[in-house]
Amino acid sequence: MIIQKNIFAIVFLILIQTLPAQSQQLKPGFDPGEYLDLLQVCETTHKDSIVPGKTSGSILQYELIYRSPEMGLKNRWEYWLREDGIGVISIRGTVQHPTSWMENFYAAQVAATGSLQLNDSTVFNYQLAKDTRASVHVGWTIGLAYLGPDIKRVITQMKEEKNTYQFIIMGHSQGGALAFLVTSYLHYLTEKKELPAGLIFKSYCSAAPKPGNMYYAYDFDFITRDAKAFTIVNTADWVPESPFTVQTLGDFSSGNPFSDISALLGSQKTVVRWYLKSMYNKMDKGTQKAQRRLDKYLGHKVYSQVKKVLPGFREPEYAATSNYMRAGIPIVLQPDAEYNSAFPDDPKKTFLHHLFKPYEMLIKKYYPVLH
Repeated sequence: MIIQKNIFAIVFLILIQTLPAQSQQLKPGFDPGEYLDLLQVCETTHKDSIVPGKTSGSILQYELIYRSPEMGLKNRWEYWLREDGIGVISIRGTVQHPTSWMENFYAAQVAATGSLQLNDSTVFNYQLAKDTRASVHVGWTIGLAYLGPDIKRVITQMKEEKNTYQFIIMGHSQGGALAFLVTSYLHYLTEKKELPAGLIFKSYCSAAPKPGNMYYAYDFDFITRDAKAFTIVNTADWVPESPFTVQTLGDFSSGNPFSDISALLGSQKTVVRWYLKSMYNKMDKGTQKAQRRLDKYLGHKVYSQVKKVLPGFREPEYAATSNYMRAGIPIVLQPDAEYNSAFPDDPKKTFLHHLFKPYEMLIKKYYPVLH
């Protein structure tokens, strides 16, 4: 009996030693301490001088496992492993290179489900929403086209080799915009059983611009309704307010009273009806004209430059919308007098409020946590 108990004790100890890597569960809700750690991981992702291995400082509990090569329009991502066994997908944002900026300016929209012809032999098929009205930023969708398959490969490998099934998706700035699309991409791959079953994802889209139209935002918020996807915004930061946005009548859901203005004005006197319909037509034509201009300059014109970097990339069909909307549960960081003293507005410092340090300061101010 003593020998049997000893065997049970040994087996129990072995099991205990193998459990910590998967004992920590990703909890719903915004975790400020977790976000601060990830902000440092993300900041490290922006520094190409780092080598694989343990880092110093407060992110000692994260180990860099994999860094992708630069691909597409200067995109890169890293895979980190947290000491509790949770994987971190850290997506790099814009770098100081014209090609990286071009990805941001290529701001026409394409259908949220479709394909991109990257070259003569490579087609990237993707689904980022179920709603056929959903559309997304074409430049960042190109970024996804290069990053997505590599992320899928590593996730599958980690599940098979390490039994890692919980992953955090983190990005700041352009990386935050890509984090939206990666979250949607992985969700629908899982739904179609193109990824292992039982995977759990949590997303922090930090200082992110708006990723797509209203129907994409609806879909994103619906598939992440378990409170595991957040958009963190410093209200002094202009980047989350971009890209340029136009709402036309075509962006409204069916059944809206604006689609048939004649019926809406039918009870009005002739002169009043004529005047209001005239104003209505001018506003409608104005938004339609603005939409065409955005497609011309942020679609066709930028494509001509993209093609110089990606010669085999074929221009996709653009969606007839530029109605960009924010997605994810908002974590709003409001500057105060102390913040304004530390980071006073300076026209020469365009990205002053967009950097990691201002976000870190505001998180610590509004989410005091022992960290």
